[in-house]
Amino acid sequence: MNETTITTPSGTPFIDIVREFDATPAQVFRAWTDPELVPHWLGPSGMTATVVEYDVTSGGRYHYVHRDDSGEYSFRGVFHAVVANERIVQTFQYDGWPDDVSLETLTFEDLGGRTRVHTHSVFPSVRSRDAMVESGMEHGVRDSMARLEELLAR
Repeated sequence: MNETTITTPSGTPFIDIVREFDATPAQVFRAWTDPELVPHWLGPSGMTATVVEYDVTSGGRYHYVHRDDSGEYSFRGVFHAVVANERIVQTFQYDGWPDDVSLETLTFEDLGGRTRVHTHSVFPSVRSRDAMVESGMEHGVRDSMARLEELLAR
């Protein structure tokens, strides 16, 4: 089983997430960017995901909503640069904290039939980054990566 590594360097506004998958970059990129596939893996288990908008092109936008018995959690952003099977640069915003927009760079590294996905997130402040970490983000990321691995295995 592949491990998800989440690094939050002390005193910086950064989060780095690394996960390897037993699939090609094209397969991982497709699962990451296909609005029909995204709801099957994105978000913590126990929540349902609805894609409102998901235009993975440079300048495109996304908006999705997670729901559970406690309520709705809406996320949105803009895709600033998209290079198929290689890289995505996007903003990330939780509607509950609209002033804390982060910038994320995702890379899809070809490991010869396997793929390493590295997400580097830059928050507007250390306080903002720490609030994201304290929100339970780690649980959601780990669940999402495990669910993505299961989807890719099918």
